[in-house]
Amino acid sequence: MTPSHDALVAELSELIAIPSVSADPAHADDVARAADWVAERIRGSGGEVEIAERDGRPLVLGEVPASRSDAPTVLAYAHLDVQPPDPLDLWHSDPWALAERDGLLVGRGVADDKAHLFMLLKATELLAAAGELPVTVRFAIDAEEEIGGHSVSDWVAEDTGPADAAVILDGGYATATIPSFCTALRGICYFHVTARTGERDLHSGMVGGAALNAGEALMRTLSSVLPGPDGRLPEPLRAGIIPPTESEVAGWSALPSGAEELAGQGARAADATAAEEFVLRTTSEPSVSVNGFESGSPRLQKTVLPVEAQANVSIRLAPGQSTAEIAPVFERLLHDAAPEGTALEVLLWSTGEPAHVDPSAPAVQLGLDAFEHVLGTRPILTRSGGSIPVVATLAARGVPSIVTGFARPTAQMHSPNENLPAAALGEGLATIVELLRRFEALG
Repeated sequence: MTPSHDALVAELSELIAIPSVSADPAHADDVARAADWVAERIRGSGGEVEIAERDGRPLVLGEVPASRSDAPTVLAYAHLDVQPPDPLDLWHSDPWALAERDGLLVGRGVADDKAHLFMLLKATELLAAAGELPVTVRFAIDAEEEIGGHSVSDWVAEDTGPADAAVILDGGYATATIPSFCTALRGICYFHVTARTGERDLHSGMVGGAALNAGEALMRTLSSVLPGPDGRLPEPLRAGIIPPTESEVAGWSALPSGAEELAGQGARAADATAAEEFVLRTTSEPSVSVNGFESGSPRLQKTVLPVEAQANVSIRLAPGQSTAEIAPVFERLLHDAAPEGTALEVLLWSTGEPAHVDPSAPAVQLGLDAFEHVLGTRPILTRSGGSIPVVATLAARGVPSIVTGFARPTAQMHSPNENLPAAALGEGLATIVELLRRFEALG
């Protein structure tokens, strides 16, 4: 059933050749062309498709019916937009011409996320053509993932159609050889905080030591939400956490050590146990980051006592928490800690919900079995410190999601010479075919 490697590469090359850069308005027509390419494949599989325009960008919505009646329904997600290719002089080949060298497929978007999109489309096509598609596949293909758009999440929230499970093919292996399923992602609340302590900057020699300093007041205020010596946030900010399961923790042993992760990023450990607890802290605990701070004169020598200070500060929410519950607690802690006489303004600029998928859900277990059957290795269960909004939206609907992919840690996503192992194209396609077959058991 599976086409030859050369045939797969040739077809994928068509999609790679479309410079669907969502961040650049000059490529708006290319993004539309990529959407048309995807829609054509869905129609070719015997499906119906609509290209909806949301916020000026296409959202490809399609459905390919199962080969039998009363079949389960699977929602398939990937994105067709890519990052800009700059800097071009660091590429070893044309970023828009899929090249195969040294066992790798190289081109912009091959790992993030066009090869994954292609696997979903091709697996559905092959099964439908053989009269063996065991599930109805509904497609929601995003054209603004790389710019943080929410159109697909909004659509999922509005959608009333069936979905027994979802496949989010936008990820990769935990290591060069170990596949992974992401079962939880953190959320975020991003705040802008302003402290004022007077009408104008003052002479530090005249009033220093007696008058409130806005910079110092804001630092004292922010300390109320920062972690203690053990690396844990104040207990009110830890409410609702869903701790990792034993099976999740067991998979962590296959990951690089925290010391290696920190060293690889050129980072320094926050405290004595930060490296040892790296995975726990970055995926399963909430964390607070002061993203920016401004007050007084940090560049010129000015002996002033500043009366205004501003900071951007964010909290990454752990799986199980919610922005509606944590945001007001965060604001209350800040206001309670502000020194008397400080006028404090706290603005919530943006939010994103965390997500959690029950690892014991039948869809997840069927997925693990399918991957192990084809790849010979059972995926480990991981959590992510980042966010994929559509997963949280699906979780809120009670739809279990398999969040995975076939890119490797060396894929150089968002960088020159983005790549995917050449063998992963056929292996990934065969795995998705098996996954759709196994999902018949959801009916």
